[in-house]
Amino acid sequence: MDRTARPHDGAPRAAVLGSPIAHSLSPVLHRAAYAALGLSERRYDRFEVDEVALPGFVAGLDPAQWAGLSLTMPLKRAVIPLLDAVSDTAASVEAVNTVVFGADGRRHGDNTDIPGMVAALAEHGVTSVPSAAVLGAGATASSALAALARICTGEVTAYVRGPARAKEMIRWGERLGVDVRTADWSAAADALAAPLVIATTPAGAADHLAAAVPAAPGTLFDVLYEPWPTPLAAAWSARGGQVASGLDLLVHQAVLQVEQHTGRAPAPLAEMRAAGEAALAARGGPLPGQAS
Repeated sequence: MDRTARPHDGAPRAAVLGSPIAHSLSPVLHRAAYAALGLSERRYDRFEVDEVALPGFVAGLDPAQWAGLSLTMPLKRAVIPLLDAVSDTAASVEAVNTVVFGADGRRHGDNTDIPGMVAALAEHGVTSVPSAAVLGAGATASSALAALARICTGEVTAYVRGPARAKEMIRWGERLGVDVRTADWSAAADALAAPLVIATTPAGAADHLAAAVPAAPGTLFDVLYEPWPTPLAAAWSARGGQVASGLDLLVHQAVLQVEQHTGRAPAPLAEMRAAGEAALAARGGPLPGQAS
């Protein structure tokens, strides 16, 4: 967010937008934060909104009633032309996941995924690594590179499918100041020897790598949280490696969103995590950090 902007902290509404959106845990996390902060008058909803509908939806919001928005795919880039200001962090990856309506009605965009990823890793004791590997080359992979720009002192290897994706990751590395080299996805098992592996691929894409987890793995950050554990995360834990999950990322980025939407800090991390874990447990299956 533009740090000179004041959040419209008296406005009672916020929501997450995306398509699909029914699976989103954001309402659970934000409502838990409001309850813990004593903000019972606040509402947090979710709306199915695609790229075509986004401009009309945003234009129809009364900034006197809205504190801000959370954005998921496919809206993180589509929202940028609708904003009055964008933070340097969001601009660095051309992706906004947080909109704050200022007291003056202006719309300010930020990206909390990047600092959220850094905070999630720090919670697991990972604050600096000599090298890292990234599995995948989508939008989350560019955010991973931005996070690694803050904690990785050496080379990052991105394992991707095809030369177009390889060029894209190298371009992001140059833009973010990260020393990136690429390798073909067929060699992705080699990534698992890195001290930090960030898996940004869709569900199922990295399952075959579970059989290749080394005897003494480092840290795996698997950005998925449902279904959990992924086969890769389960195999990693079984070998004694440290695993950070997509729920860790989701909670930490939501903490920053709550602080921006309400003007209250710190947001209640423990209560938000507990609410997310309870919601996942209600859907069935083990929680992040639990064995299958």
